[in-house]
Amino acid sequence: MRSLLFVPGDSEKKFEKALAGDADALIIDLEDSVAAANKAAARVSAASFIGRARAAATTKTLIVRVNPLDSDLTDDDLAAVVAAAPDAVMLPKAQGGADVQHLSSKLAVAEARADRPAGATRIIAIATETASAIFGLASYAGSSARLDGLTWGAEDLSADIGGEANRDGDGRFSPPYRLARDLMLFAAASARVRAIDTVYVDFRNEAGLRAECEEARRDGFTAKMAIHPAQVAIINDVFTPDAKTIARAKRIVAAFADNPSLGVVGMDGEMVDRPHLLRAQGVLARAKAAGVDPD
Repeated sequence: MRSLLFVPGDSEKKFEKALAGDADALIIDLEDSVAAANKAAARVSAASFIGRARAAATTKTLIVRVNPLDSDLTDDDLAAVVAAAPDAVMLPKAQGGADVQHLSSKLAVAEARADRPAGATRIIAIATETASAIFGLASYAGSSARLDGLTWGAEDLSADIGGEANRDGDGRFSPPYRLARDLMLFAAASARVRAIDTVYVDFRNEAGLRAECEEARRDGFTAKMAIHPAQVAIINDVFTPDAKTIARAKRIVAAFADNPSLGVVGMDGEMVDRPHLLRAQGVLARAKAAGVDPD
């Protein structure tokens, strides 16, 4: 899963366009992109769309962003959509592992009522949308077997701390938001779940998007969220390992396979050890998931 495209939960037209597009995952949004008066209708539309997508045997991952746990809307969201069998629920305004556990309990009830297998619905948490959430990042590790990914948000965080902007004059995140990003990356690694980068809101700036994707991939993120279909191609391209990267990864894996008793092997004048092997195995796994056969 490289690209995750947001789709408003009350837009039938955008549903069909997104389903026909190239995003690996669709985030059907019941939160920020849906006005309060449209929440009930959006739930019905979202469930209907997931049902149609399932009937069409889509290969896309289908995620529903529900409303926050403190909104009194979450239970209605889950009651409407869990029966349609989304792959995951995205939890906004998450404060830490306790919120993931809370949502997991709610999902267990919704799954039982919908006669779905227990644990079938995974959780992706947006982990940095409030200042207080930063201090709960370590608590995601071990919080729930459902937890499948963490991502971060800079827009809500900026509002929460009273910032005038979250990017500097060069378009890069300024230090407070950079800190939130980096801590979330460590939290995802600690929890052994996907690290998903946040959206790039200037959707017409292709060069800026590509640079931010490349930086995220370099640092350890495996995917990025998108707010516009035009962003998907760049995200997919950057997060798909290229031929050169795959070839090097295969050579590293082969070198250790040929020398099972060694902890360090020499390659191209460089000493390669276990961390290099783990990174190479990750590259090959991502290539395979992206449909690029590394064999």
